[in-house]
Parts: sequence; structure tokens; C-alpha cells
Amino acid sequence: MNESSSQPQLYAPRTQIYPRSVSGRYRNLKWGVLILAYGVYFLLPWLRWEREAGANQAVLFDLAGRKFYLFDLVVHPQDIFWLAGLLMIAAYLLFFVTGLAGRVFCGYFCFQTLWTDVYILIERLVQGERPARIRLARQPWNLAKLWRLGLTHLLWLLMAFVTGLTFVLYWGDAPKLVVAFFIGEAPFAAYATTLFLTATTYVMAGIAREQVCTYMCPYARFQAVMFDKDTLVVAYDRARGEGEKGRSKLGRDLKTAEARKLAGVGDCIDCGYCVQVCPTGIDIRNGLQIQCISCALCIDACDTIMDSMGWKRGLVAYTSERRDETGQQARLLRPKVVGYAAVLILAIGLLGWSVSRQAAFDFSVSQVRQPIYVQLSDGRIQNSYEIKVNNKTNSTLTLKFSATGLPEGAELDMGRFSEISLHPEQRLRLAASVRAMPAEFDGQSHPFELIAEPRGQSEIDAIGHTSVFYVPPK
Repeated sequence: MNESSSQPQLYAPRTQIYPRSVSGRYRNLKWGVLILAYGVYFLLPWLRWEREAGANQAVLFDLAGRKFYLFDLVVHPQDIFWLAGLLMIAAYLLFFVTGLAGRVFCGYFCFQTLWTDVYILIERLVQGERPARIRLARQPWNLAKLWRLGLTHLLWLLMAFVTGLTFVLYWGDAPKLVVAFFIGEAPFAAYATTLFLTATTYVMAGIAREQVCTYMCPYARFQAVMFDKDTLVVAYDRARGEGEKGRSKLGRDLKTAEARKLAGVGDCIDCGYCVQVCPTGIDIRNGLQIQCISCALCIDACDTIMDSMGWKRGLVAYTSERRDETGQQARLLRPKVVGYAAVLILAIGLLGWSVSRQAAFDFSVSQVRQPIYVQLSDGRIQNSYEIKVNNKTNSTLTLKFSATGLPEGAELDMGRFSEISLHPEQRLRLAASVRAMPAEFDGQSHPFELIAEPRGQSEIDAIGHTSVFYVPPK
């Protein structure tokens, strides 16, 4: 016996899937989400936003200027902890939704799903409905086949290119960057990023498709730990569909619900429509499977058949394990879901509070330590400091500096800059010094506070920074 033939296969050969179109409430919902998501993604870089300083683009991630512009909000490097809060909110929102309704994120909002839907639409418009695509794949190569497949892949590549280029436009002024891109004057990073995203979008949405969800996405593996008996999932009503003798196709004597009930067969007529519309190619009648992304297209397919037969909908529907076992409705308010919701609300509240409390300017003081002090000819000790000020607003900001906590007779010297005006988003670095007689400090270093106070803008609070005046020991 051949040794290699006795070893189990670790990877099943791929079966090409040709999803069939379907209409219904969940398909309409998916189209609505797709139009909204594409509208935001593709149009947002072109939305203008007037600012006194900075780019006039609503959303712009300016790496060179070290600023992220989000409408009226400007995010600076020191605000990067907001990203941690945003990621935390996204994670707990995903946990919360998954605990309630399973993998609805995968079925409606995931980028892989959204782009695959459009690629399947392009394929269907060029090659025809499912039977036509299957015939095209099986027929020998000729000009007609080459034309249809070539046009399909060309449109896929075009869609992938527009996707990659649009992503790049978020990182520069969109009108200028797109012109520079096509005349060959854009930065190398713009071309590299566009090429990378074009290739990955084309492969993931056009070629790999369901393989991404089944084998590459980690969410398919760990999402099951968030399921419980009350989690809503897409499921087949086996008791109704199978009856006592299983499902059966429509026959001469099995065309009405009453006749099928008398014969002991269920309402499922084994038409296969639910399998044909599934983007991952599974049979929902075999139970919950790791490939199921809860897109609910099989529900639309089955409801379409039930409507045509004049029978009750819901043979395939969103349901829960508790309802299937006991007939009771799923419990929405349960400890796990309430816990996710509580953490989510807390994280949103803290992030919102932090954003609303963003300081109008940054102010820092660092002591110059080489030398840490200088003794002047009149016997006074001088300490030097470096002050950094950053105007984070979109208007001119005037600041006056003063010091508190120093003994009487100590002097703060800012040179010509005891009061400065900063243009919108301007940063300045200033030199300051404090001079005092050592006797006033009794031979000990002394803390004090340097204060930057806005002038003529009462709505902006003053900011103080504590530093130390060093006095050499006696």
C-alpha cells in the first residue's frame, strides 16, 4: 500500500462557488449597508472642510505634519491614547453584537463581505446568473469565454485600484494628490500602498473569497466562545422542514401543506435555493457551521419559496438554541451582554469626555542641566529652562508667562517673549531663566510653578507646569 495515500488530507480541495442572486429584506438591508459604507469610504476624502489653518479636507491623516484632521477635531501625537480607547470600543462593540446576534458583523459590515458582494455583482453582470456562469466555466476556451472572463477580471482590477487609491487619498490633500499620482509626481509610498491594496483586494474579494472567511479570518475561530443558548443565529427549523419522514421534493400528491402533513414529510421541498445563494457554499440545513457568516441570504431564499407556495415563512430564520429546545424566546438581557454593554458605555463615555476636555494648547517645561546652574557676578544663582508651546486651536492664541511659588526677590526672565502670540497650530520653543540669591532658599532646591495664561480668551484655562529651582548646597 502506498504510504502517502494512507495519510489523511489536511486541506480539502476547493469547490468553486457560484452564488445565485436573491431578493428579500435581508438582501435589501445588505445593499443599504453596502451603499452607505461605499459612499462614506469613496466620497469622504473629497469632502471639503474649511479651517483657518491646516488642510481643507474633512478627514486627513497628515503624517508629515503629525496631525489627524477629523472634521472639527485635530488629533495630535500626544492624543494617540484616544486610539487605544477607540480600539477598545470597537472590540467590545463586536463582543456585544456577537453575544446578541452571532456573526452579523461578518454578514453585513465586514470589508471582506462588502467587497466580495460587489465583485459577485460584477461577475453576474458580465457573465450572467448562476447557471450561465457554471456553463461558462465548463465550456472549452474560445473568444466568447476569453472576452467574458477577461472583462470580469479587468473590472475587478479596476475596482481594486480605485479601492487602493482612495485609501491613499486619506493621507494627503485628495485633489492635489490624485493629480500628482497620475502625472508621476506622488510620493513612492502612494504608489506602493496603492499597488499593495490593489493586489490584496483583487485576490481576497475576487479569487479567495470564502477561503478568507473559512481559513484566514481568526474571528471565525474564536467567535464561538461568545455564543450561548440565547445568541441569535441563522438556523433551519428541522422539525417543520423534515416532518416524520424527512424532506421531499414537490410531487403530484405533495403540492399542498395538508397533503405533505398527511404523508409525514416536512415543508422543505429540497429545492436547494438556500444552498445556491450562500456565499460560502454551505447547506444551512446541516446545522450551524464555521463557514456561516450570518448574512441571512438563505432566509430570503427560503422565504421566497414559502411565499410562492403560500406557506408560512420562517423555515430558515434567525433563532436561538433556547428557542429550538424549549420554544422560549431568547433572553436579550443576560449577564454577559449587560457586562459588554456596561464596559462599552463606559469606554464611549470616557473617550467622549477626554475629547471634549482636549486642551487648547500644550505647554511643557524642562530644566537645562548642562550646566544645571550658573552663579552670576552679583552672587545670584541662575537656572535655565526650555519651554515648548503648541497651539492646538484653529485661531491665534496669545499667552503670558508668570511664575508662582518663588521667594520674594526671585526673577523670571523670558527675554523678549514674556507674552507671545502663536498662529493656529504653531509650535514654539522658548528659553527662560530664573535668578535669585541663594540665601533666599536656605541652601535647598525649591519647586515653583510656571504658568501660561491665555490673554483675551477667558474660555481657555491657564496651564501650569511645576519645575525646580536648583540651589547648590552650602
